Order: sequence, then C-alpha cells, then structure tokens
Amino acid sequence: MNRATTFAEVLSEQLRGDAGRPLVTFYDDESGERVELSVTTYANWVAKAASLLVDELDLERGARLQVDLPAHWLVPVFLGAAWTAGISVVDDAPDAVVCGPGTLEQWAPRAGELHVLACALLPLGVRFAEPVPAGVHDVGVEIWGQPDAFAPWDPPTGDDVAVEHAGRRTSQAELWNAAAVGPLGTDGGRLLTEANPASPPGLAAFVEPQLRGGSLVLVTRAGRERVEATYVAERATARFPA
Repeated sequence: MNRATTFAEVLSEQLRGDAGRPLVTFYDDESGERVELSVTTYANWVAKAASLLVDELDLERGARLQVDLPAHWLVPVFLGAAWTAGISVVDDAPDAVVCGPGTLEQWAPRAGELHVLACALLPLGVRFAEPVPAGVHDVGVEIWGQPDAFAPWDPPTGDDVAVEHAGRRTSQAELWNAAAVGPLGTDGGRLLTEANPASPPGLAAFVEPQLRGGSLVLVTRAGRERVEATYVAERATARFPA
C-alpha cells in the first residue's frame, strides 16, 4: 500500500511509474473542449501554478487559497499547486482566490486585500479576451512564463493542512490515508465524475485515483446520454456518484 503522506510524495511516485499515462481527462460538452493531462503534463502545470503562487505572489507555507472555479481541469492543477507549497485549500477567509469568469465580478473589488487570480477557462488555458480589472492577475497571462519545475524552500509535511471546509481541517496525511482506503474504484482504474474536485465530494474523486495509479475523467455541462457515451469512449471503470 502507498504510504505517502504528502501530495509531493504521491506525485513523485506517479512520475516514477508510467508518467506518460493520462491522469486527468476533461470534457466540456457545451464548448466541445477535451483536455487530457498526462502525469508529466499535470506535474508541469502544477509546478507553474505553484511558482505563480509562491514566487510571484509571495504566498508562504500555511497560507490559505480558495479555489472558486467550476468543474474544470485547472481545479486539480491548483489543488496540487497549493499542496506542493504547503498552502491549504479553504472555503473561507482566503489569502488568495482563484476564480473564473462567473465570479470575477464578485472577487475583483477585493483585489486590494487579497490576491485574486482569474482564469478565463478558455481552451488551452489562454488569457481573457479583454483586460481583467486592475489588481487582478490573469492566469492565462502569468502562468506561461513560470518554470516547469518547482521546489519549495520550506516543504510541507503530512501535518500541514490540505483542506479546510466548514471549519473542519484535514491534513495532507489524513487526506492520503483516506484515499488509500476509499471506495471509488480500484488500483489503476479510470473514474468518471461530474463532481467538482474543489468540492468536498469531488475531492475524493480526484485524490483516490491519483494515489492508486488511476486517472480521472471529469465531465461538465453534459446530458445523460453524452455522459454515458463518454464513459464508454474513455474506458472508464467506475463513476462517482455511482
């Protein structure tokens, strides 16, 4: 059984294996977008996002990040980036927030008191078509110049808080220990879900396959027939909710 207690250990283990296999496959049925991140590509995106959070925004181990995005492939990227740097993912009182077009208007006025990172959620992770409000960081502009590797100067341990939802804190070790015995599929399986990985239910659908050498198929804005067709086409082995 994998005894990893931090995200960095889990990802390193996956990179030592078949690093070219799919880890996250994303479908947006309304836009027609399909994005597939291999283990290596995912690790590169995590490094870029972690560098943006730490080296550009000066967030330190113990800081708080709110991921206010709809179900999207960038959600697992920012989850991994936060955990790599020892930053907790929270639903209240953040030091920084990652938002999308739907909530940018809500967060932009707070850019003077916390870091606001905005994702256009366009194919290939590109920038907004129009300039974002003053003080807001356009992820599609700022992430591309970040390096493909990141090493925190103060690495987190299993005791660092991974997530805090509704006042309940879960450490990185607790997160991965729970994933090791979770019910969502088998080792090496391919799990399809419509649940947002930033939500408490959807979080398990991301971390369990990752720990167990599997992969996530994340589907959004799709009808039932389309979801079923994607399940077959992607050779999924389980789904959440079942």
